[in-house]
Amino acid sequence: MLAALLIGVPAARAADQPVRTPDRIGYDVVLRADDSGTRWVGRERISFTHTGGGPALREVYVRLWGNGADGCGSPGAPSPVSVSRVSGGVADAPSVNCTALRIRLARPLAPGARTSVAFDVSLAVPDRMARFGRGGAYRYLGNALPVLAVRDGRGWHLDPDVGFGESYFTLAADFRVALDHPARLAVPATGTTTTRPGEPGRAVTVSTAHRVRDFAWAAGPFRTATSTSPGGVRVRAYWTENTDPSGVASARQESAEAVDAFGKRFGSYPYGELDVVLSPDFTFGSMEYAGFVLVSTGPDGSAVVHEIAHQWWYGIVGDDEYADPWLDEAFATYAQDLFYGDNAEGCWPDVFWPRPDATVTADMAYWARPPGHNGWTAVVYRAGSCALHDLERELGTPAMEQMLRRYARDHWYGVSTDDAFMRAAQAATAKDLTPFWQEHRIRAHGESAR
Repeated sequence: MLAALLIGVPAARAADQPVRTPDRIGYDVVLRADDSGTRWVGRERISFTHTGGGPALREVYVRLWGNGADGCGSPGAPSPVSVSRVSGGVADAPSVNCTALRIRLARPLAPGARTSVAFDVSLAVPDRMARFGRGGAYRYLGNALPVLAVRDGRGWHLDPDVGFGESYFTLAADFRVALDHPARLAVPATGTTTTRPGEPGRAVTVSTAHRVRDFAWAAGPFRTATSTSPGGVRVRAYWTENTDPSGVASARQESAEAVDAFGKRFGSYPYGELDVVLSPDFTFGSMEYAGFVLVSTGPDGSAVVHEIAHQWWYGIVGDDEYADPWLDEAFATYAQDLFYGDNAEGCWPDVFWPRPDATVTADMAYWARPPGHNGWTAVVYRAGSCALHDLERELGTPAMEQMLRRYARDHWYGVSTDDAFMRAAQAATAKDLTPFWQEHRIRAHGESAR
């Protein structure tokens, strides 16, 4: 596991981080694809340390987020993600609509001790255009790989997939993933990848990623090109055959510019490589993963800058995306605005509030309640980013820049919360920000409409 000091940025400060366990997580995965890249089977081992105090850890939960849309399936259409032959513990039946698997550990794990669990895993890419789905000859495996759930003073975080946005909460971990696939398929993936020959007609792509929150990949006859940003980040672009060449050129240029610009503003990009997968067929929009983004292209451009901003806001600086969606979406939108030179002057009076009790800091449970999630993007993305622009005007640009860079440094590979951010902003000024938070509907943790 790489220490954060290797990139000149300290790890998250313990004083501002509640104890979360299990942590110091390592994933070792070997998967083999069928001839089309639709089905992947293999074995996954998860090693971890009980970093909490108090009693021994007797169980862990593994999130099967790839089942979010299909749940537990049916006899004729089983869940797309399944786990079997568990070692290191005993698995219960999946819960939370088959997105959570409890594994009772073979032996209680004392604080500070380390152990592992392992299991066979089967991934069947659903027949729909989605972040975990397929279209034509292309397969996308976002949120497909099982990952450990988080436990803290509030217990296990086992929130449901609400069908829109993100519900994910994971801790930074190390991954080593070997993907055995047909040689004719390119396989972009999280981390630094190398591909070597395998059995006749096949290849093995091995990816190593340090301190990332998840692992995603794709497979298909992508066209590809590699460049290096002026700041030294290798940017690999992959695109489907029907992607407009001008869209590819624009996305490649903006990717290189954005990863350097955000590195200067928030702290250097630590992962070395960034894979950008482009297609005009992403009906789900675009989606971010650590070192890997799916970007929808079209005549009006793409959201590649926003997705790259997520490398910092959700990825490097993590958050509980179910409890605090604005901490990644609003921050990425704000960063995107800065990249394009938009300071959103006078934006607040134009904010659309779909419900009288809506707040910028409301969680996904609030937005999932009737009458539905219409308007959540207006609040979480636009109202949240507008509030950050207004905060910059309140603090002054130099103070805002210094505060955000310091905040990113203090939560590097850690977890951001409403409370921590509000404290950091208040520490950057002698003004009392209480009226600002009230006007902009930003509530400390636990005070939002939830």
